[in-house]
Amino acid sequence: MARLLRTGLNAGTAAPQVVGGQGVYFHLSDGRKVLDGSNTGGPLGHGHPRLAEALRQAAGLPMVNEGWSWQGRDEAAESLFEIGLAGEEHWAGAVRFCLSGSEANDLALSLSQALTGRKAIATRERAYHGLVGLSRAVTVQPHWHGGIAAPNGGTKVPPPGALVHVLPAPEGALYLAGGSAAPRPAPLEQRLAGAEAKLADSAAIIVDYTQGGFYHDGDYQDAVARLARKAGALWIADEVVTGLGRAGRPFAFQGGQSRPDVVTLGKGLGGGMVSVAAIVLSKDVAAELSGRSWQNFGTLRGHPMAMAAVSAYLAIVRDEGLFARVAALEALFARRLSEIAARHPSVARVAGKGLHWTVELHGPDWRDWLADTPEPPIASRVAADALDRGAVIGTSGEQVSLFLAPPLVISDAEAEQLLAILDDSLGLADREHNLMMEKA
Repeated sequence: MARLLRTGLNAGTAAPQVVGGQGVYFHLSDGRKVLDGSNTGGPLGHGHPRLAEALRQAAGLPMVNEGWSWQGRDEAAESLFEIGLAGEEHWAGAVRFCLSGSEANDLALSLSQALTGRKAIATRERAYHGLVGLSRAVTVQPHWHGGIAAPNGGTKVPPPGALVHVLPAPEGALYLAGGSAAPRPAPLEQRLAGAEAKLADSAAIIVDYTQGGFYHDGDYQDAVARLARKAGALWIADEVVTGLGRAGRPFAFQGGQSRPDVVTLGKGLGGGMVSVAAIVLSKDVAAELSGRSWQNFGTLRGHPMAMAAVSAYLAIVRDEGLFARVAALEALFARRLSEIAARHPSVARVAGKGLHWTVELHGPDWRDWLADTPEPPIASRVAADALDRGAVIGTSGEQVSLFLAPPLVISDAEAEQLLAILDDSLGLADREHNLMMEKA
């Protein structure tokens, strides 16, 4: 009898069992091989030989906790600056490694509170920053509440751990149903009216670049950064999903002119084989810590296996030209997803960048949904249909949103196969949408 406590992204769902993987494919227990079309933690796919060899060599190294000096950790930091932060030397000051994106965000937020003496934190609408400490407090996407979703009522949501101010999310889409008749975003100044007052007592504003299907443009980022500076709040760029490749450049924040006080990294930083994260501090913030002791400690932070994975991943990104490769694939996904969306009445909106794309379906308002419906939501049913056709397409437990985030090493042919499966599976959503419209 299985003793593992299983969990799903919405109540009552079960995931297929993965028994192996190679390249951009998962191998399932029923013998099938399916495309990995949505896995932000696996930028190199599965079983990359150079990464596997680096970890085999590191397996014989001693266990060194965060309090000890370790050459491999110094080398990983240098690789991050030389490859990932190349051209950013004017502002990037120092890096500290940790275990997960959630932990990185919690550490960054608590540091901002210590530096500013303020308790409140600001984020943007539909944000997800993790489920640990302060990172959970600023996770405001409703169904990621960190509690217990019950399909027949009785959902339990824990109380917030901090005072959180929520700013409007960036708007805009590659495709928006309704064409010229669709509502257009209000001017940026109008959307951010009142943000300065919210930041006045905030230790920091933390912004991510993909969650809830919202993707920041440079103007939005720069406006928020200006407001934060004026209010004396730190600006934290949550690049846990987008950092080091997925945005089609080293960092999503490079789409704007502003530069953050703190950057958080995670997910793909270890190439998909080791859990590791990082906090990059600006030179100004690093200078504030000079001569001081940042009072937190982690036994397994900077573990030799994790540091070997970081160094190997960055070398592979450089040697295989993955930043440029993702930038080229962005054009393919933008073109094909625009075509697909125009064919399917169920699609309300498409947005994305690099190799992270959201397809949002028509449906109930996400603001009222806590992942507690007795039946799988429409996004999950479309994803299940796609799996039957041979591809994993993600939902993050969303009610109406699907997302594509394949490995950065996906080929053009594999990308076309993934998009064709999405195209076919959206027929299920079309049928339900058409029935709903007939009843209306």
